[in-house]
Amino acid sequence: MGKRKKMSETINLMIDGGEVKAGPAIAQPLAGKQMNIQEIISKINEKTSSFKGMKVPVQLNIEDDKSYAIKVGTPPISELIKKEIGIEKGSGTPNKNKVGNLAIEQVIKLAKMKQDSLLFNNFKSAVKTVAGSCNSLGVLIEGKSAAEVNKEIELGNYDSIINSQKTEVSKEKQNLLNQQLKEIQERIKKELEKAEAEKKAEEAKAKKLVTEAEKVVEEAAAEKKEGAAEVKAEKVETKEAAKPAKEVKAEKKK
Repeated sequence: MGKRKKMSETINLMIDGGEVKAGPAIAQPLAGKQMNIQEIISKINEKTSSFKGMKVPVQLNIEDDKSYAIKVGTPPISELIKKEIGIEKGSGTPNKNKVGNLAIEQVIKLAKMKQDSLLFNNFKSAVKTVAGSCNSLGVLIEGKSAAEVNKEIELGNYDSIINSQKTEVSKEKQNLLNQQLKEIQERIKKELEKAEAEKKAEEAKAKKLVTEAEKVVEEAAAEKKEGAAEVKAEKVETKEAAKPAKEVKAEKKK
């Protein structure tokens, strides 16, 4: 009788780095497998402790003898970007609210962390992908939008720094980026306030025009009513004047 082929099963999870707890997210995939769930959780937390505060993909390979192996992937680009600038979530309105300003060196750092999973032929393409992911989070790069930076990357403006794969940012540059972000946030705030004021002014103008139009209609209706009353009075006077003298005399006697 031939040797039974060893079977295995792969379970893919997306967990909170270093902070997995016993719950449906991990218990359901392991239900009925008679596995030590708490032991698995402890090992996953140990392997992902450096990714605290980020979502991390984890692959759990289970053999039919109940042995298992844990493979930790790198977090999604969006999670790495948020971790790099120290925010819990991206901007809800990325075109209006900017929440961070990365140096090109930081973008290169993140591209190096993800280059194996991005499947690109050259490192510059990986850098462009990371830059593009900043857009939906409301994160700037060197004080510019992702589209602007990627255009500059295509033009070769950052070739020397990308080719050297420099990832360190000086304290002076970091301070400059922070100041730049504040100035951009203030400028956007003023632009939004101006747009809101103009919108309210237009609404007030439109309301005034409607009120004036309603007033004209009311005055026209009043004039029409007044004219109708005058015409009626004239008709009565004309009718009275047209009565024969005998009828007028009879009415006076009454």
